[in-house]
Amino acid sequence: MLQKQVFGRSGNQYARNEGIISIIVNTLLFILKYWAGVVTGSVAIIADAWHTLSDSLSSIIVLAGAKVSSKPPDREHPFGHGRAELIASVLIAAFLGFVAFEFFKQSMIRLSNREIAIFGRFAIIVTIISILVKEALSRYAFFTWKKSGYLSLKADAWHHRTDAISSLIILVGIFLGKYFWWIDGVMGILVAIMIAYAGYGVLKDTISKLLGEAPDPKLVAKIKEIAGNESEHDMQIHHIHLHSYGEHQEITFHIRLPNKMNVEDSHALVTAIRQSLRKTLSLEATIHVEPREK
Repeated sequence: MLQKQVFGRSGNQYARNEGIISIIVNTLLFILKYWAGVVTGSVAIIADAWHTLSDSLSSIIVLAGAKVSSKPPDREHPFGHGRAELIASVLIAAFLGFVAFEFFKQSMIRLSNREIAIFGRFAIIVTIISILVKEALSRYAFFTWKKSGYLSLKADAWHHRTDAISSLIILVGIFLGKYFWWIDGVMGILVAIMIAYAGYGVLKDTISKLLGEAPDPKLVAKIKEIAGNESEHDMQIHHIHLHSYGEHQEITFHIRLPNKMNVEDSHALVTAIRQSLRKTLSLEATIHVEPREK
């Protein structure tokens, strides 16, 4: 996140690229996995197919969040629309929770009815393809998140990762299915638990951002360094607050200046600090001046 603040790189293009690729690949995977689920009669594979389709829905949300967050500030939203990306993350977490509930319910029904699934070579091939493709998508989404700082991309990456893990569990279950009649239902429950946990993690991170977090210590050190380069005075910078609006970020802090410094000189110093922070960290700063304690 600090890298994004330091270099001020836009994350909208990363989000758009990841979203488009994810939608196309997940839609194709859904068709393939659903076909395999129908052929084998496996609730776990069919549930996994719907999990994959839900990835496409979450990617659509990522694209929508990126589009809204890129809108410039207006009269009603003077700090821009960047927090739309956080709202997108909440919606993705809600999707994960809904999918997990449906998986769990269908798996319990299958266990209570003592239903079995007949797996074959086709199911094995499709499941292996799913594992490899979904892990590749996950790594790409994590890459775009680290480059952009967009939490919705991190959420989407975990969504891909849980799909890859669930497919891996299903692959193990396929080889054990001929020994245990209940393996398909149990696999469905395990997949549901993993998806629910991933949704909880996404929601926890997003809510923390919405509530407001303390600035990273590395960012605080960088701010003090930049401000210190503008003056020979020990300004005793304190009371640093970071206000995040997606890519647009505001920083407020207090500085202490010599009691005898006139208003014109203090204003010139504050202006120089604000310009340096804007140029180096892409931060808009509001600085409160205090007299130095005797």
